[in-house]
Amino acid sequence: MRDSRFPVRLSALISRFRRDKKANLAVIFAIALLPILEAIGCATDYSLAVRVKSKLQAAADAASVAAVSQSSPGYAAAEVMSGNGSVAAGVTDANNVFNGNLSGATGYTGLLVTSTVTKTSATLASNVQFSANVPVTFMKVIGWNYMTVTGDSKSSSSLPLYLDFYLMLDVSGSMGLPSTNAEQTRLAAVNPDNFGNYPTGCTLACHFATQDVCTTSTQKYPTNNYCLGYPISRVSYSGYQNLISSNSGHLPNSMVSGLPNSLYSTLSPVSSCPTDGTDACIQLRADAVGYAVNQLFVTANSVEKVTNQFRIGLYPFIQYLYAYFALTSSINGSPTSSSTINYAAANLASQLDTNTNSGLGSGGTHFENAFSTMNSTITSVGDGSAYNNTLPYVFLVTDGAEDPQTKGLNGGGWSGSNHATVLDPVAQCGPLKNRGIIVSVLYIPYAPIQNPNPNFAGDEDDAANNNIPSISPSLQSCASPGFFYTANTPADITTALNAMFNHALVTAHITN
Repeated sequence: MRDSRFPVRLSALISRFRRDKKANLAVIFAIALLPILEAIGCATDYSLAVRVKSKLQAAADAASVAAVSQSSPGYAAAEVMSGNGSVAAGVTDANNVFNGNLSGATGYTGLLVTSTVTKTSATLASNVQFSANVPVTFMKVIGWNYMTVTGDSKSSSSLPLYLDFYLMLDVSGSMGLPSTNAEQTRLAAVNPDNFGNYPTGCTLACHFATQDVCTTSTQKYPTNNYCLGYPISRVSYSGYQNLISSNSGHLPNSMVSGLPNSLYSTLSPVSSCPTDGTDACIQLRADAVGYAVNQLFVTANSVEKVTNQFRIGLYPFIQYLYAYFALTSSINGSPTSSSTINYAAANLASQLDTNTNSGLGSGGTHFENAFSTMNSTITSVGDGSAYNNTLPYVFLVTDGAEDPQTKGLNGGGWSGSNHATVLDPVAQCGPLKNRGIIVSVLYIPYAPIQNPNPNFAGDEDDAANNNIPSISPSLQSCASPGFFYTANTPADITTALNAMFNHALVTAHITN
């Protein structure tokens, strides 16, 4: 029997279906399916483009760094450039590295790369830029055939600076003092000089040739008016002791007329004395400075990055400053070869006041002349960016006591005050610093004169000793900020000079 309610139920079911809006979900999903698939496709294309860009960026990074590395052709070319500008060798190297890193890489077309390598002062900078097209698949539906990726990489490095070092070396009488108290004691025990004024032994290594200070009446024994402090310091200590002890405390009469040559014919002298406490010689302060300068050459040669990067000159001063060995880049010679600056440094004590060198003059210590001459010697102040644009430094090595007196050459008379004073940091050091020249000062503390004689030469000994507290402040004011050093012993002098050199390298890069 048929259910009479079926038509009614069917009609109600159809009516409810027509009223049910949930059925739109299928329609909406069908409509949205295409853009969803397209979005997924676009993400796939974009992901491919990102991977390609990463490859290109890595190649650009490698190229920009390589182009300015110290072992690169561009770096070598920039080192010898006389001015600023593009470095062609660096550009070629950057392009080669970029292309080499992409060898065999795929997934892009239309690659363009632009590399620049430029020297500006002491900086070498590179910039590698690229662009490429990455073909797409899904994005073609919306009219795109490729995605363009771009990027760049920048790198820089510091070039070695060309630096000039002008060494102002005090070789006045006080730098002829032995380098340590122990060396002073050794010299006093055998030195016949000025015995009338210093019966316990003179500690100054006198260097004057025949002159009035070491006359027969003042010497412990006849020396034919020669001051023997310096000649004694060049020969064997025990040998000289034996010589005088075997002759009742004086030199053999046969030697007196020919001193110091006759002394040297008996006791073979050394040309320099790099070490204190050795029997071969008595080390003077000038010897210790000369040895330290040679160690400075060793340091400079070890850190040199490019040929002729450093030039060094030796400019001793007494009454005047002169070029004992003018500025040179040949600093790797032998200290035993007389043609080298290394030999000149080792024999710095030979420049001590002899009263015969017209280039140095004689008597006193004259900073006013030395700084004026140095200021005119340095004709240009560059930034160190090229061999013809060097950055100058002045290294002053001194005990800091200015003595206004002078002495006429070859036995001439004395004039001016012999009471020590100090330099004028504004008037004497200022002109150099005002030109941008860094003045680095090494103070070798003035050693108090042992057994000062108030009755000798207007009490110049006590005047010198009383002047000592004023020396350090004046030299600190002379030095550029942070460039004041003190060294008390021969080893300290070597350490300090090397520190001054290394400080100059660091400061030069900061200021440039």
